[in-house]
Amino acid sequence: MSHQKAILIDKDIDRILTRMTHEILEAHKGTQNLALIGIHTGGVYLADRIQKKISEIEGALVPKGNIDINLYRDDWTRIAHQPVIQKTDIPFSIDDKKAVLVDDVLFTGRTVRAAMDVLIDFGRPKRIELAVLIDRGHRELPIQADFVGKHIPTIYDTTVNVYLKELSGRDEVVINGL
Repeated sequence: MSHQKAILIDKDIDRILTRMTHEILEAHKGTQNLALIGIHTGGVYLADRIQKKISEIEGALVPKGNIDINLYRDDWTRIAHQPVIQKTDIPFSIDDKKAVLVDDVLFTGRTVRAAMDVLIDFGRPKRIELAVLIDRGHRELPIQADFVGKHIPTIYDTTVNVYLKELSGRDEVVINGL
């Protein structure tokens, strides 16, 4: 029997994103040459929220782009025979930018590897960093996040679902398969 448990709710997620925003700004000493890149789908909405928080804190609008990694995945044929391709939109040069990739869950590292490949196809950033809401462990690749909302140790077969109000009408993180 599969059980599920909500581990974060809306106020938790907002608090975590506020902290992560401050950590990003502190690490970069402001917003100069900083860019946010949201990974479809959840990372796009989280990047939007971080961009808004940076604007509220610093009074500056950091450039933000969105990327779809489906055709860059090394396992896309295992996931779906007809992957749903979403728009990649980076409306600025990423050359010499400190690019922060934003995603909802870090698991095996394969999504992040694919995202770096997409980003490199658009230019040569000065630095690529990673911000994730949830880090659940179980890497298959040597990738780690620079900014983590919450570390959630899981067993491999569980799933961590991030529900965001932009998509589902609610902000919640749920673990299934406990």
